[in-house]
Amino acid sequence: QVRLVESGGGLVQAGGSLRLSCEASGRTFSRSGMGWFRQAPGKEREFVAAISWRNAVPYYADDLKGRLTISMDNAKNMVYLQMNSLKRDDTAVYYCAVPERQYYSGSYFRQSGYKYWGQGTQVTVAS
Repeated sequence: QVRLVESGGGLVQAGGSLRLSCEASGRTFSRSGMGWFRQAPGKEREFVAAISWRNAVPYYADDLKGRLTISMDNAKNMVYLQMNSLKRDDTAVYYCAVPERQYYSGSYFRQSGYKYWGQGTQVTVAS
């Protein structure tokens, strides 16, 4: 059974930074890749970032590039999302997700490519 647990969210002032973590059990990130999504109040869930299993290639939403860094620690089977220069618009629940199968070959940008989701971690950016 695949289980994902996010952590690292919280309240931060605009301009500050947070590092989100995603820990997996029942799935090895280095064999499947994973993605981060977020859902703000009253809005649909949207893609934030992803990292592929092959060569750990990072992918970012266009409007978030430059402020995010996604990384994978294979030894710990953890994925991190470093978020800098946070804005009020970044306030959302952030979810990590993994595809159904290992050695995923589909798009990391689409929610439909992901089978397992964590419970989410709240990020609140105050002005």
